[in-house]
Amino acid sequence: MWCLYGAAMEETQMPEPLRRAVNYLVSEVVLNCQEVLRYTEPDIARDWKRMTMIRATDASDTMDMASMLIAAYCQRTGMAMDTLASYLQIRQQRSRRVGPRDADRHEVAGMLGTPLPPEGDRDAQMRFSMGQGYAEGGLMAEPDEQQLFTQACLHGLRARLCDDVEALDSYLPPHVATLARKIAGVLEIPQPAAEPAPA
Repeated sequence: MWCLYGAAMEETQMPEPLRRAVNYLVSEVVLNCQEVLRYTEPDIARDWKRMTMIRATDASDTMDMASMLIAAYCQRTGMAMDTLASYLQIRQQRSRRVGPRDADRHEVAGMLGTPLPPEGDRDAQMRFSMGQGYAEGGLMAEPDEQQLFTQACLHGLRARLCDDVEALDSYLPPHVATLARKIAGVLEIPQPAAEPAPA
C-alpha cells in the first residue's frame, strides 16, 4: 500500500460541499466494487462477463468523477497545471477505448497456461508470471488476509444496506460469509434500550 510522506500540510480543509460529494461518489464506488465481486460467484455465472465489466468500469468512472471534482476545485483555487497533472498521475492513464493491451493478453496467457512469451520481452514475461501467480492460488504464498477482509467488508456492507444478510450464505464461500456476517452485524444500527417497567 502506498503512503505519501513529506507532503506540504494544507492550511485549509476540504470545503464541506466537496467533501460530501466525494463521500457520496466513493460510496457508489464501494457498491459497484461489491457487485464486481458478487458476479464472480458461481451461482450467477450466466452473466459474469457482462456484469463484471460494467460494474468495474462504473467504479472506475465514478472515481474519475471524484478526481475531476477535486481537480476542478484545486484549479479554481490556483493550483499550477503541472502540479495538477502530477497529482492526477496522467502518465499512467489509459483509455478503455483501445481495448486490452498485449500486457493484458500476456497475463491471461499465464493464467490459462498457454505458451510463454518471447524470451527478450521482460514486461511480457513479468505479466505472464503474474497470471501464473493467480492461476496457482494468488500472488501471495500465504492466504491474503487483506484480500479476505476486503471481500468480507464489501459483501457485509452491501448485505446490511440491502437488509439481506441471510443471503450471504447462499453465494459466498463459508469462511468469507462468516466474516461478512460479523461485519454486517457490527454495522447494524443499535436499537434504543427498552425502558425498565415501572415497579
